[in-house]
Amino acid sequence: MLVAVTLLNVVGMTIVLPILPFVVRDVMPSFGTLALWVGLLEAVNALCAFIAAPILGGISDRWGRRPVIVIGAFGAAVGFLVFALGGFLAGTFSGAIWLLLLGRIIQGVTAGDMPALFAYVADITPANQRAKRYGMLGALTGIGFMIGPALGGLLATHSIDLPVLATAGVALTVGVLTLVALPESHVPENRTARLTVEQIHPLNVFREAFARPSLRMLLSGLLLVAIPFSFFVNNYSVLAMDTVNWSPTQIGLLNSCIGVLDIVIQGVLLGILLKWVGERGVILGGLVVQATGVLLLALLASAFNDPWLLIMGTLMLGAGEGPMTATLNGVLSTSVSDDEQGWLAGVTQGMQNAVGVVVPLAVGVLYGIGIAVPYWIALVLLCAAFVVLSRAAFDSPSRGRRAPERPGAATEPEPSLHRG
Repeated sequence: MLVAVTLLNVVGMTIVLPILPFVVRDVMPSFGTLALWVGLLEAVNALCAFIAAPILGGISDRWGRRPVIVIGAFGAAVGFLVFALGGFLAGTFSGAIWLLLLGRIIQGVTAGDMPALFAYVADITPANQRAKRYGMLGALTGIGFMIGPALGGLLATHSIDLPVLATAGVALTVGVLTLVALPESHVPENRTARLTVEQIHPLNVFREAFARPSLRMLLSGLLLVAIPFSFFVNNYSVLAMDTVNWSPTQIGLLNSCIGVLDIVIQGVLLGILLKWVGERGVILGGLVVQATGVLLLALLASAFNDPWLLIMGTLMLGAGEGPMTATLNGVLSTSVSDDEQGWLAGVTQGMQNAVGVVVPLAVGVLYGIGIAVPYWIALVLLCAAFVVLSRAAFDSPSRGRRAPERPGAATEPEPSLHRG
């Protein structure tokens, strides 16, 4: 049932990817660029999710993973129904753009389902198998990316609003399945004994996380990787429209190819790669592949409007990001105790959301300066992430190896601050 819930969750999230800029284009006011309005909607969504992530992570540690998955699913259903209403009113209601904004707010404040699913996997998986199991989650994500965007692109040939309604329907299905068929993974003896405002305040959560030697470098590297990938996610459809004049269907089909790569790499090859080169090798190798993909996209945006640069750059970025992120999440999960897996998921999701607040607006502004600017900056950040993560000390549990001790570095999960 976990497989079904995860797959449906990803399919639901990705159906709308190819058509989002087209919906916004139909309802946006006369001022501002399309890239800026798309960025604004996603930034507001991410801000709401940033505030909510530590709260939902705390709830999952205190009362279990299922309630958070249900909240996220039903919240997404309501949010996308409101978003669809805004699309329906395009051309007849001058305030339709604000309904799109309201829909993204509702979805943002309830967005805790994917972090809860990752905590669910940590609950039921031994530490030395977590990177591989997160890779399987990534493969399911790949299947979702293969189905969702392609379905969204095909539905858009009938109506640009139909993919949004489909997303709401899938989210509703996830909520019902979780309620009736998904067992709770977080056993009472591993739950946080109490939940206080201080523990779920976003600033306190991040301050504590970055104060831990075992997490500081890993989280810094994750942050440096998240910014370039967010550049791509928030700008990819606009870039494809502007450089090679692609349609929603073409954009959706390329997204589906990323899904196929995720299935092969994370579902089949990641376990082999972990045994062969270990967590460190997968993480650093994934960064090199991502950087190469971003370089190709930067060249596309700079001077060469060649669809093959878009295709190869996108596929390389996706091929490197998936296994690298799954492996890094696995390493992070072994650095905290069992009653902090939801807290850690809240930290990592909160970081992603913080990036999502700033990056969509920043990429809109940078894209206005020059369409290649975001991608050259992304390349610099990925190089910085390589330096940071190459210096980080961490275990390679899949190969039975421990990190060499370094001054101030913790080699065991640090004691929980949330018990009793």
